[in-house]
Amino acid sequence: MLCVHDCYVILISCISRTIPLTPCLTGGYLPIMKLITTIVRPERLPEVKAALFQAGVTGITLSRVSGHGGEQEIVSQYRGNTVVMEFHEKVKIEMVCSEPFVEPCIKAILASARTGEVGDGKIFVQAIERVIRIRTGENDNAALTAVNADVVQRAAIESAHHAGAVAGEEAP
Repeated sequence: MLCVHDCYVILISCISRTIPLTPCLTGGYLPIMKLITTIVRPERLPEVKAALFQAGVTGITLSRVSGHGGEQEIVSQYRGNTVVMEFHEKVKIEMVCSEPFVEPCIKAILASARTGEVGDGKIFVQAIERVIRIRTGENDNAALTAVNADVVQRAAIESAHHAGAVAGEEAP
């Protein structure tokens, strides 16, 4: 359920947050949405995915990519020939978030993807003008909320409590 109050929209669901709006040319307000794209090591994908779900991000798109940044080239032998591997396998994760989820999303990626070595990856944040869910025609934040968001968030919270209990903390 969305309630409009001055320059803010309050999203009432599993997690209540205040979503800031930006003025538009028609005199109304548009929700602030961001495209967060991150490139991470493939071996860090399970940790990053779990951290994003715990941060409340329920929709992500994954792509297997190759890239070259600060990592050194790998020189190896293949059938008697010297082969230079310039590009390294990475995973590209993309998600569109409303403003309250942007910083928690970035913090989740940083905490889960960082190894401290060259090649940990990058995070890119870009503004998004409009989102439309094809199936229903919903726009912007309504289109960003997953149909099963409550179930996914509940499972992530339970998983976090279970992980805390396993680590020796008491579950609330």
